[in-house]
Amino acid sequence: MSETGNGRKNWTRVVAAVGLVFLAVAGGIVLANANKVINKTEKKDEETPLISIGFSQVGAESEWRTGNSISIKTTFSQKRGYDLIFKDAQQQQEQQIKAIRGFIQQDVNYIVLAPVVETGWDTVLKEAKKAKIPVIIADRQVKVKDDSLYTTWVGADFYQEGQKACSWMEQYAERNKKKTLNIVHIMGTEGATAQIGRTKALEEAAKKNGWNILEQQTGAFTQAKSHEVMEEYLKKYKDIDMVYCENDSEALGAINAIEQAGKKVGTDGIQIISFDATREGLAEVQNGKIAVDVECNPDFGKKIEKIIKQLEYKRDVNKEYYIGDKIYTQNKSISTIEIEKAKWSVTVVTDKIVKERVY
Repeated sequence: MSETGNGRKNWTRVVAAVGLVFLAVAGGIVLANANKVINKTEKKDEETPLISIGFSQVGAESEWRTGNSISIKTTFSQKRGYDLIFKDAQQQQEQQIKAIRGFIQQDVNYIVLAPVVETGWDTVLKEAKKAKIPVIIADRQVKVKDDSLYTTWVGADFYQEGQKACSWMEQYAERNKKKTLNIVHIMGTEGATAQIGRTKALEEAAKKNGWNILEQQTGAFTQAKSHEVMEEYLKKYKDIDMVYCENDSEALGAINAIEQAGKKVGTDGIQIISFDATREGLAEVQNGKIAVDVECNPDFGKKIEKIIKQLEYKRDVNKEYYIGDKIYTQNKSISTIEIEKAKWSVTVVTDKIVKERVY
């Protein structure tokens, strides 16, 4: 073979060797850069710890409460940057106080309390304040001597909800030329903010319009207890016009009891007034069994998250935040609700509304 041929072979080998060296170096640089990115990401994760939140839920007594719990759990997930400690108190204040003390021991960043009743919180909230943990009250309110024991409250205007229902009742009585209404009242858990507000509205409207509240008993916001109460009412009273229930679970219990007694529910029978506007409740509005259902929106998660973000940035927050609601009926026979010159349009329940309701 000629010297030229040997030279070409040697040159080819040199080029190949250089190429391999280049690829090795380039690969090393890429790998090094990739490791830097990974290290930076890990470092960033280490520098941004999860925000810890202790949530004391009153229980799971209704579909509304289930929807409220879902809203909290969905909003404060680990993927969204939170470490949520969720405690179900099963309607017991002692369990809620125990949970709050546990949150304090775990040194959470925030405590959210959905209280079973309004009173009896001063001592444990003082402990939270001493530990410098902000407390957000959700849904029902608390009555404390020092309102600096909690940071803010998020919930509905239960008294106004009751006023809306009573405004519908007033118009119903007027349209049907009824001089009075005979009403049996199934109250919520006594001492709960929703019960206090909705009961107050009914009692004021009854006094103003000359309605007869035949009897008042608690249904504890549950279907089973309300079924029992309604059975008792039906045995005692033969001329009931309306049942004022303080949530949909109570309304469902009352409806079952009335129908099992062989009586009619709806426009040609006993009228049911309700609150919350859950999927089951709205379905019964559409069926004509619930006359009016005043919504109480359980989707508190996003509102509470906004408050927490404001607190994280050391910004001031309001002492109260109200969640909006609607008024649902089967038809537009009564289309507008008016309270002290403020007006709300009534929403007719459709298949779409029922289907899209997540709680």
